[in-house]
Amino acid sequence: MPPPDNVMEKLVSLAKRRGFVFQSSEIYGGLGSVWDYGPLGVELKKNIKERWWRSMVHEREDIEGLDAAILMHPKVWEASGHVAGFTDPLVDCKHCKNRFRADDPRIKGTPGEPTAQCPVCGSKGTLTAPRLFNLMFKTFIGPVEEAAAIVYLRPETAQGIYVNYLNVLQSARQKIPFGVAQIGKAFRNEITPGNFIFRTREFEQMEMQFFVKPGTDLEWFEFWREQRMKWLAGLGIRPEKLRWHQHTKEELAHYAKDAYDIQYQFPFGWQEFEGIHNRSNFDLSRHQEYSGKKLEYLDPATNERYIPYVVETSAGADRTALVVMADAYHEEDVEGEKRVVMRLLPSLAPLKAAVFPLVNKDGMPELARRIFDDLHKSYNAFYDDGGSIGRRYRRQDEAGTPFGITIDGQSTQDGTVTVRDRDSLRQERVAADRLTGYVADKLKG
Repeated sequence: MPPPDNVMEKLVSLAKRRGFVFQSSEIYGGLGSVWDYGPLGVELKKNIKERWWRSMVHEREDIEGLDAAILMHPKVWEASGHVAGFTDPLVDCKHCKNRFRADDPRIKGTPGEPTAQCPVCGSKGTLTAPRLFNLMFKTFIGPVEEAAAIVYLRPETAQGIYVNYLNVLQSARQKIPFGVAQIGKAFRNEITPGNFIFRTREFEQMEMQFFVKPGTDLEWFEFWREQRMKWLAGLGIRPEKLRWHQHTKEELAHYAKDAYDIQYQFPFGWQEFEGIHNRSNFDLSRHQEYSGKKLEYLDPATNERYIPYVVETSAGADRTALVVMADAYHEEDVEGEKRVVMRLLPSLAPLKAAVFPLVNKDGMPELARRIFDDLHKSYNAFYDDGGSIGRRYRRQDEAGTPFGITIDGQSTQDGTVTVRDRDSLRQERVAADRLTGYVADKLKG
């Protein structure tokens, strides 16, 4: 593997070259820390999200799905504490116009004083005193841009679940303990975004809020910690690259009773991409207070009333995609040549198979097309007849395609094809009419 400092550079280059991720608005110079998912990237991310949804909603009777709106009543964000507390102290350089967090370690001196030095242009005395800056994007609802019309782009998806908690509970005829799962976009006006799709201003979350009786929250908290790590292992991520980080008292959010991050060892260091939080009854209590609506649960067995506690599992879909890509990226020598390969779990791979006619004559293209059309009915596949067979293999290795299917002279004689395994490089002859079942067997897991 290349040294850590340039793995990200190589991964970003591969992501653009093979159509995983593009810089947003690139033809206009790009928009900072906003990214577009290309043909392979959108498939990879969709596969991750579908796997998450299946495990959370379809495989459990006690979790329901939800898709709440991005725009919400502004009082939601007052109740959640985001309007008052979702801020960072920032400083500006009056010379180069750059903006920094006040605690940026690159700043020499105290911002606002004559000796403070800008970490970009080096000017002294040009940094302003820290000012609080809200991380929520504002917009206006209706035709008039005035204070009464301000709404926010949601900075998290969880609040949409809390304000719908009773709706889901009653309409789905659930009983506590039960959960609500959601996948959706969120927006934060991050000041120090970066590291590719790790920290962005527009991102997607996969969140599940599990409502439990007070006193059982510790048990459920440990249950969901175990379940989430099992799920990640199922993605094929190397276990030595994963670890837990428990929040200290100083790190705990104001609403949290306990919290753990799942961290991955990225090329730029250990960083969190999923969290499991014991949010106590803070959220529902606040929404009950601000809305004036009773959000208590009446236990039908005991007639006891209480505001449920919440155990949250919150994963970034973009960060999880980055974990999967970073973990899959490998460089190796094959017969004296460097091979770059994305060792994606086959069921997550954007393309399941690629079909190649060895040469464009002797009936091979026609047979290859028939095989491709048949495979494509069941799986996302790719047809490639350009360049040498070795070059075509290398392109699909970079795309993470697990199976390369070559149609050669023998194929036109006996109806068999060569299937090359991406990881082991082993090749075997398979009857063309058995390919769909062959691929299905290999994709299990």
